[in-house]
Amino acid sequence: MPPPLEDLVKEWLRLDPNGSTRIEVERLWNINAMDELEKRMRTRIEFGTAGLRGKMEAGWSRMNDLIVIQASQGLCAYILKHVENSATRGVVIGHDHRHNSERWAQLTAAAFIANNVKVYLHRGLVHTPLVPFSVKALNAACGVMITASHNPKQDNGYKVYWENAVQIIGPHDVGIAESIQQNLEPRVHDTSEVLKSSLCIDCTEEMKRGYFNSLRNLRTATLSGGSVAFVNTSMHGVGDAFASKAFEIAGFSPFTPVKEQQHPDPEFPTVKFPNPEEKGALDLAIATANATGASYVLAQDPDADRFSAAENCDGKWVTFTGDQLGSLFAYHVFETYKASGKPIDKLAMVASTVSSKMIEAMAQIEGFRFTDCLTGFKFIGNTALDLVKEGYEVPFGYEEAIGYMFGSEIRDKDGVAATMIFAQLAATLRARGTTVSAHLQELYRRYGYFETSNSYFICIDPLVIDKIFSKIRSSGDMGSSQGRSYPPSIGGLRIQSVIDLTDGHGYDSTNAPTYQPKLPLSLGHMIQFRASSDSADMQDSLIILTIRTSGTEPKIKYYLEGSGSNRPAVHNLLGRVVDDLAEVWMNATENGLGRP
Repeated sequence: MPPPLEDLVKEWLRLDPNGSTRIEVERLWNINAMDELEKRMRTRIEFGTAGLRGKMEAGWSRMNDLIVIQASQGLCAYILKHVENSATRGVVIGHDHRHNSERWAQLTAAAFIANNVKVYLHRGLVHTPLVPFSVKALNAACGVMITASHNPKQDNGYKVYWENAVQIIGPHDVGIAESIQQNLEPRVHDTSEVLKSSLCIDCTEEMKRGYFNSLRNLRTATLSGGSVAFVNTSMHGVGDAFASKAFEIAGFSPFTPVKEQQHPDPEFPTVKFPNPEEKGALDLAIATANATGASYVLAQDPDADRFSAAENCDGKWVTFTGDQLGSLFAYHVFETYKASGKPIDKLAMVASTVSSKMIEAMAQIEGFRFTDCLTGFKFIGNTALDLVKEGYEVPFGYEEAIGYMFGSEIRDKDGVAATMIFAQLAATLRARGTTVSAHLQELYRRYGYFETSNSYFICIDPLVIDKIFSKIRSSGDMGSSQGRSYPPSIGGLRIQSVIDLTDGHGYDSTNAPTYQPKLPLSLGHMIQFRASSDSADMQDSLIILTIRTSGTEPKIKYYLEGSGSNRPAVHNLLGRVVDDLAEVWMNATENGLGRP
């Protein structure tokens, strides 16, 4: 039987070293706020491959001092056991500007110092990419970044990098979670001695210099960006100083910052969700660009690991999708690699399986290696390292959620590197008398037209989600010869292949005779379908649909891409597929699914 709520509250009050959050819990108990306490106390915040992320409040399911101390003690014990020479190699710790970030970075440091582990604690605000860069540069045992990226202001998080400077994957996530459970008794209570410790080392400026030198190695031209005017927003985050330095390195004139969003502000006063992908997030930047006559808007999310951009196309602002930027960057990297004279068959690029297949088409035509992997940079980074072991050079990887990896020094997304490279691309194209959007159209003519339609359904009941996926797996005869029964069609298209990456349901219709998926299985539901048309005017049209559950939100996400030579037909095709997905496959109305 689950423990009584009173026991969970008493244990919290016994362990919590922070007077403010203890008072918070005592107050809730005294006013008999049992529903609120159930939400906060019943389940423990889960440590996974993304580390920890949640609302900053007292309670086992929230982010607070006690949770950070316990996570750090568990992580420290785990690396001491599993990473060679970890105490002397040390741990890199950085933080952004959010409420509690600096304190939690120092509490993390205190937990490692208490175990005689060297700590490289970055001083001041840093962007997330500096932590994996430092882990590699210092040969550290692991890295921790205190950030909630582009989450709302009430959230914070705890991101972990393994000794290979890539976000953790299994089995380490499970191992660290188990180690946390074995180290719940706080052995540190404050941060007063952290900066005085001989084990706490400050190499922040050295690492920044190294990072900016790595950006110099990514420069592809000595063009002046003076002929192109840029506006940049850092979304009230830490990116402005880093992006400004990147522009200087590239030899560009300074961009125009969005003054209202230029400086770090944990309240994020002008945006509800500080994510460049969100509707309206770039409104202030576009207004600034209109006022200054800039041609392009550049944006980083608050911890500056993601990047977005928009272009003024004859008075109409067009924001590039994550996949469009990925394709533009991929071709730019390919051109640069080809110009170097290196063998094309040793070039490889990586993208998540839910991202556009335009790079796959590019690779088939140009002769380089393309590999896809599960969603998330923990998989993209590790896949890149595996390809390097096979003898490939992997200068680029991306995911559709505006994350882009460049070069070999950081195997994670980097919004500052993406900012510099996009600006270089825009300046290079301006020198050729064209624009980024016009260049994208050229790439469509060369590799085929690709259009995406990504969104989600909201479902707060896990049982309904399971019922929906169960129906999809039992509503047709696709795969019947292997004992499967996926639907044979969608939106009037014939389904050609099915890849089910769900743990316990693994199936790949393209991988005879075993029919086992080539990619690792996912703990959540995840199925990908490829379908084509038998119609004479759409014979080269193809759609790829991936549906999956979210690990952090009550959503069923879908990623839909159509390709073909008939653009209007492809566009109409996507609408039909979404309609079928909603009402035929998912019974959205009957199941009470919400839409954004």
